[in-house]
Amino acid sequence: MIEQAKSRPDWALGFADEVWFSRLAQPSLCAWSLPGEPARLYQKEPDKGDTGGKALACYGLYLPESPPAERMLLRFAGGRPVSALTCPFLEWVCERLRASGKRVLLLFWDNASWHISRQVRRWIRQHNRRAKEEGGLRLLAVRLPTRSPWLNAIEAKWVHGKRAVTEPRRVLSPDELTDRLCRYYQCQKMEALS
Repeated sequence: MIEQAKSRPDWALGFADEVWFSRLAQPSLCAWSLPGEPARLYQKEPDKGDTGGKALACYGLYLPESPPAERMLLRFAGGRPVSALTCPFLEWVCERLRASGKRVLLLFWDNASWHISRQVRRWIRQHNRRAKEEGGLRLLAVRLPTRSPWLNAIEAKWVHGKRAVTEPRRVLSPDELTDRLCRYYQCQKMEALS
């Protein structure tokens, strides 16, 4: 299926997943210090008036065959990933890809409960039915085996993004964090899903 998607210009190959970008925890990084000086680890604490939450939830779609400025599509979420947010994310993705001339999205994602929920499966069926009738973009969702994150190409993108935007000594505001992530992934900052 991947070869078929790559060989057809009206198909898009995508890897989707959700991630939490922590404002407090440091990602796994290599560290060093000057000779004779100990390495310092800083425990980040939010300011007393900070109401931004400990982390930001983010939906993402990685399109490896697209131009660099269109490879990552991100939508931050006002809460945790659930079926009620997954459907609007999929709808937004389908609209974007249809506008760029795509007719089919071959979507790989894991078996998260909100991916396999009745609500999402029903939304995909209804969407594909409408797409067939009206000539829209069809969505072919392929679930990856459980406990196999290495098969989802977006997973490595999340790790690199977390390392690239981290701030070692201070807590970034939610807006600063989303701005840095959008710059890093070269994507447009969009309104949060809610």
